[in-house]
Amino acid sequence: MWSKVSSVFWISAAILLVAVVFGVAAPDQFEAATSNIKSLVTSGFGWYYLILVTVVVAFCLFLIFNPVGSIKLGKQDDKPEYSKPTWFAMLFSAGMGIGLVFWGAAEPISHFAIDPPLADPGTDAAIKESMRFSFFHWGIHAWSVYALVGLCLAYFNFRKDRPGLISATLSPLLGKYAHGKLAMIVDIIAVAATVVGVATTLGFGAVQINGGLTYLLGIPNNFTIQLIIIVIVTVLFLMSAWSGLSKGIKYLSNTNMILAVLLLALVFILGPSLFILNLFTDTIGTYVQNIIQMSFRIAPLDPDHREWINGWTIFYWAWWISWSPFVGIFIARVSKGRTIREFMIGVLLLPVIVSFIWFAVFGTTAIDVQMAGNVDLTKYATEEVLFAVFNEMPFSVILSVIAVILIGTFFITSADSATFVLGMQTSYGSLTPPNSIKVVWGFFLAAMASILLYSGGLQALQNALIIAAFPFSIIMILMMISIYKALHKERKELGRHRKRKA
Repeated sequence: MWSKVSSVFWISAAILLVAVVFGVAAPDQFEAATSNIKSLVTSGFGWYYLILVTVVVAFCLFLIFNPVGSIKLGKQDDKPEYSKPTWFAMLFSAGMGIGLVFWGAAEPISHFAIDPPLADPGTDAAIKESMRFSFFHWGIHAWSVYALVGLCLAYFNFRKDRPGLISATLSPLLGKYAHGKLAMIVDIIAVAATVVGVATTLGFGAVQINGGLTYLLGIPNNFTIQLIIIVIVTVLFLMSAWSGLSKGIKYLSNTNMILAVLLLALVFILGPSLFILNLFTDTIGTYVQNIIQMSFRIAPLDPDHREWINGWTIFYWAWWISWSPFVGIFIARVSKGRTIREFMIGVLLLPVIVSFIWFAVFGTTAIDVQMAGNVDLTKYATEEVLFAVFNEMPFSVILSVIAVILIGTFFITSADSATFVLGMQTSYGSLTPPNSIKVVWGFFLAAMASILLYSGGLQALQNALIIAAFPFSIIMILMMISIYKALHKERKELGRHRKRKA
C-alpha cells in the first residue's frame, strides 16, 4: 500500500504535523502568528483577491459561450457515470454543505442588524443590503472558482489522460518540469490548502452542532463538547470513506439533498412566505444590477468599510480558493463524460440558484423574527442564530432536529469527499486511493479542525483560511492560462480535422 504513496504525502504530512504540534504546544502563539499573517495578506492583497476572483468569473462565462464548450471531458464515447440529480447532489454537498446551514440565517442578520456593508443597522436599506451581499458572497463568484479548478482537472485527466493531480493541469506551461520538483511543490500547496480549507469547515460544523445541542438539550457550548463531536463524526466519515465513492458519498449526498429540501420547504411554509418571495425578487434584481461594483469594492478611503470587506468578502474569496482543490478534484471525478458547456452550466448556475433560494428563505425569516421584536438575534453566537430563529417558529424542535442531522450529514460528506481527494493527490492521482491513506488524512483533518478551534475558535479558522488560500491563488492563475492554451490548441486541431473530413 505504501508503495502507492507519493513524496507529496510525506512532505505535506510533515508540514501539517508541525502545524498541529505547534498549535497544541503553544495555542496563544499559534493564534497570534496566524492573525498577524492574515492581517498582512488582507491589508496588502485585498485588491488582488477581488480582481482574481472577478477574472475567474469572466473566464468561466466566456467558456460557456465559446465553441470549445462542445468539447467533452473525456473520450467521445464516454458517458456520464452519474445521473443528473445524483451529480448535482454530489456537487452541492461537496461545494457548500455546512456553510449554507451555518451562515444561512447568521450572515443576513449580521448585515442587517449588527454591521451592514453601507447602510445604518436595522433600516430598510440594510434589509436589502443584507440579502444582496449574501447572494454576492455565495453566488457565481464562489462557484466560478470551483468550476475553473474542476474543469482543468477533468479536462487534463479524462481527455488528455494526465494523472488526477493539480500539477498535471499545468503541463502545457511546465513542459519538461511537469514531473519534477516544481510539480511536487504545486501539489503540496494544493494538499495544504485542502486540509486547511476542509478543516475550517469541519470546525464550523462542530461549533454549530454544539450550538444546536445546546439549544435542544442544554448541553454546554465549549471546546470539550466540540472535540467530542469532531471525534464522533470522524469515526462516521471514516466508515463512509472506507465504503468507497459510489456507496458512501453517493448515498450521503442524496440524503443531504432530501434533508435540505425538507428543511427549506418547512421554513418557507412556516415562515413569512410572501415577504420571502417579495424580498427575493427585489434583491435578485439589485444583485444583478450592482454585481460589477460589488466585485471591485475595496473602500480605499474608508477604513471602517475596508475592515468590513476584509472580514466578509476577502474571507469568503479566500474560503472558496482554499476549498477549490478539494471541490475541484471531487467534481472533476464525478463529471467524466459531460461537455465543457454542460459542466459549466451545471457547476456554475444550478448551485447558485439553490444558494440564492436558501439565503432568501432563511435570511428573510431571520430578519422577520428580528423585526418582530420578541427576541434579539444579535445577542446570540453565530452558531446559535439559526436555532434562535427556529425557537420563534411553529414546530421549533422538529426544525432544530432536522438542522442538526443535516449539519451532521453535510459534515460527514465533506470530510468523506476530502479524504478521497487528499488520497488522490498523494497517491500519484489514483482514482481509487488506498483506504489506509484516506484514514490517515481523515485523522489529519480532525486534528487540524480541533487545533484551530482550541487555539482561537472561529477567528482562528478564518485566519487559517485566508493564509492557506494565498499561495494556491497563484496556481489558479497558471491554471487559467494553461487550460486556455490547451483548449485553443485543441480547437485549432478540431477545425483542421473537420476541414479534411469535409
